[in-house]
Amino acid sequence: MGALVTLDLSADSPVRAMPWIITFGPLTDEDEWEPVVCGPYERPHALALAEAVVADEELMAVVEPLLPHLSADEIRGEIAAAKLAVADQEARTVPDEAAADLELAGLTELAEPDHEHVEPTVEEVRAGLARIAARLASAGAR
Repeated sequence: MGALVTLDLSADSPVRAMPWIITFGPLTDEDEWEPVVCGPYERPHALALAEAVVADEELMAVVEPLLPHLSADEIRGEIAAAKLAVADQEARTVPDEAAADLELAGLTELAEPDHEHVEPTVEEVRAGLARIAARLASAGAR
């Protein structure tokens, strides 16, 4: 069985409505191959597809939202925020085995599905893609 990592979001988070991607990669350093990125999907479809793939294979699946930015400056801002978050986390991290155990426990919790595993049909995924395309087209027309 593989591992699934995703964001822990509140039920009313607006991020849930964004398009989501899945990045599949090796679970261990022993395997060396380029990650495979799939999507965009609606969040429930992304989670279900990722769960279906990692259920029987030793893979890591990261399910995350696409963050559409319209300018290089917006992207630079996201990169700067990500770097600040890492620096802040490193400043707070206690470098001992207990902290590592807590981090591992957190990842294990994220890997547990928050819903019953039901793989979407091809038609459901296509309908989700059409809804995403329609949202993106209407946002671009504004």
